[in-house]
Amino acid sequence: MQTVTARGSAYAQLSRRIKQGRLLDRRPGYYTLQAGLLLALCLAALAGFWLTGDSWWNLLVAAAFAVASTQLGFLGHDAGHRQIFRSGRANYVAGVALANLGVGFSYGWWVDKHNRHHAHPNDEEKDPDIGAGALIFTADQARASGRFARFFYRFQAWGFFPLLLLEAVNLRVQSIRFLLADRTRPRLLELSLMVLHAAVYLTVVFLVLSPGKALVFIAVHQGLFGLYLGCSFAPNHKGMPSLSEEEAADYLRRQVLTSRNVRGHWLTDYALGGLNYQIEHHLFPSMPRGNLRHAQKLVRAFCAEHGISYLETGLIASYAQALRHLDDIGHTAPA
Repeated sequence: MQTVTARGSAYAQLSRRIKQGRLLDRRPGYYTLQAGLLLALCLAALAGFWLTGDSWWNLLVAAAFAVASTQLGFLGHDAGHRQIFRSGRANYVAGVALANLGVGFSYGWWVDKHNRHHAHPNDEEKDPDIGAGALIFTADQARASGRFARFFYRFQAWGFFPLLLLEAVNLRVQSIRFLLADRTRPRLLELSLMVLHAAVYLTVVFLVLSPGKALVFIAVHQGLFGLYLGCSFAPNHKGMPSLSEEEAADYLRRQVLTSRNVRGHWLTDYALGGLNYQIEHHLFPSMPRGNLRHAQKLVRAFCAEHGISYLETGLIASYAQALRHLDDIGHTAPA
């Protein structure tokens, strides 16, 4: 068996191959195209909303708004990993504009949470994405839950997708709590931009639609936004194993063994914001989204050379694996 030191050097070898392929280089043309497509989508959705007017048909436009909101979130994710610009300041400004102003949740909160996830994926004590809450992800969480919660957790696999309809609300609640707990100037700026987003959004919706239709439009938009966003992140780590201390100490294995890729084509790449290349993204978080599919060939071959398990599955199969894990964990709780 290789030592931890030898394993660590394996990541250095892989990094050299990635750098030789120039896969960490910025892709200004790629992101210009992405921004242009997203701007066109947003303008088309706004035009459709305005032209459709006070009609229930605008609920179809709400679905388009959900797609646009999620794609804005994906672009903010890339800014958070400094994939778009060389300058950290430029990425920060883009991220705040996309998240706080464009979507309505805190960029600072998300970066803090997401960085901790990247550093410790599937670590029960350190990964905020698998903390106990509406769902549980480990047997220890199941055993520590209260009697009423245990009953609910037995059915958590069935409630997973319905709960995602509330994810957009959860993002905003967590954002506000984070910003109010740290009232520094950057946080107050973020909070101001969130308030501006909400004010403009509500004004436009209630200006075009009657109150009843407006409330239904908001519910559909925000519900589908949360569902789409959650469905994009769900296949990545749910149901993947926790690691031994030795494996967790090795960066290469820590990232590969806890991540799951989703196979597909260009449409899958766009629909999932490149998150379907989760293994490559976790190994090289600053790699521009457009380079991930090129890096996959190198990473997969490297893992095969070193006997490291590399999991890639279809989208439906990834959901099935995640739901099966939630169901198994839910039933480990004592009655």
